[in-house]
Amino acid sequence: MTHDTDGFSYRDGELYCEDVRVQDLCEQHGTPLYIYSHDAFVRRFKEIDDAFKGTPLVIAYAMKSNSNLAILRAMARHGAGADIVSGGELFRALKAGVDPKKIVFAGVGKSDDEISDALDAGILLFNVESVAEAHAISRVAQRKGVDAPIALRINPDVDAKTHQYTTTGKKGTKFGVDLDVAIEAYEEMRGLPNLDICAVHAHIGSPVRSIDAYEEALKRLVDLIDNLRALNFDIRLLNFGGGLPILYKDDETAFHPDEYAARVKPLVQRTGCVLILEPGRFISGNSGILCTRVMFRKETDHKTFVIVDGAMNDLIRPALYDGYHRIHPVIEKSDERETVDVVGPVCESGDFLAKGREIMRAEQGEYLAVFSAGAYGFAMASNYNSRPRTPEIMVVGDATHVIRERESYEDLIRGESIPDFLWNDPSK
Repeated sequence: MTHDTDGFSYRDGELYCEDVRVQDLCEQHGTPLYIYSHDAFVRRFKEIDDAFKGTPLVIAYAMKSNSNLAILRAMARHGAGADIVSGGELFRALKAGVDPKKIVFAGVGKSDDEISDALDAGILLFNVESVAEAHAISRVAQRKGVDAPIALRINPDVDAKTHQYTTTGKKGTKFGVDLDVAIEAYEEMRGLPNLDICAVHAHIGSPVRSIDAYEEALKRLVDLIDNLRALNFDIRLLNFGGGLPILYKDDETAFHPDEYAARVKPLVQRTGCVLILEPGRFISGNSGILCTRVMFRKETDHKTFVIVDGAMNDLIRPALYDGYHRIHPVIEKSDERETVDVVGPVCESGDFLAKGREIMRAEQGEYLAVFSAGAYGFAMASNYNSRPRTPEIMVVGDATHVIRERESYEDLIRGESIPDFLWNDPSK
């Protein structure tokens, strides 16, 4: 079995995360369980950083993919900033010691309080998704007596050819402003007080497997920057988003950051702008796995179900996006393969990790590894069916660190209360 990163590897049929047996972690901490390779996170970040050597660059890690404080700290320690989409993510980033001057605030619905907190923190840039949002940022900035640095998010109408839920650069999405009205939008924003209109932004989707799509979108942005500068806009930053692909399947292909940089750098250098990139999945995706235990095997006339203790509330991508994740035993005990549905215990027909998948046969009590789960795994987890969320473990060489404890039943009801009158007999 091959992998996109060597943070996870099989040695004599046993899965290791760096130098730690995954079986030992499952037995020690129970399942379901998220496990991350610190080395893989750092190495992926450095691949992008190295590819753009010589180009002024800010790598703002898209923390929506995985926002654990330890992950954020690991990224910041090596020079990363953060791409945030909420006040809560701003709070997390600052708690992890991310440099505010490397924080970029995206998202279509920023509240006044979120805008105010970001201005107080002194972030690098707001990605403005609409002229209405620019009015809101201007109003808050004027009240605080500061200037807000902004980029208008441009919808370049380039088809990234990804899932309809994660395509963001075509007309008809909720994101950004169409390219053909961009100049008009910039002119309207120029009339607003306390805005530093210093950047252009685009993000066309994720994962994007075509460098051609990136190049076409970037060419349109470069032309826009030329036109804006001709109108005396001081454009200093070019935010080109994220979306770099990873391998989910063994037979997929993905371009290397060096290939991407070779096509992107000449266009960026023509503008003289500082480049901002917002990789998330590329850094976190194959740097983590979800481990789950086989609870039962259920064989019917139509199919075989492998029922595991991991569920859609732990990893929702298969149910939400038809997301594909490689599934393989933590310890290989047999070469026998079978076609099964890998399903969880949540009370939904949509609770599955794989359908009609050929995998190595797994018996009751054995552990399975669900690969490429570092991005949008725990970050999208919920307590549906009143299931406590899983622990998260970071492995560094031969050392392990619990970076989130498993939730308890008491955690499930924290913050809830029952009014006194509900304890009274309603018949009286």
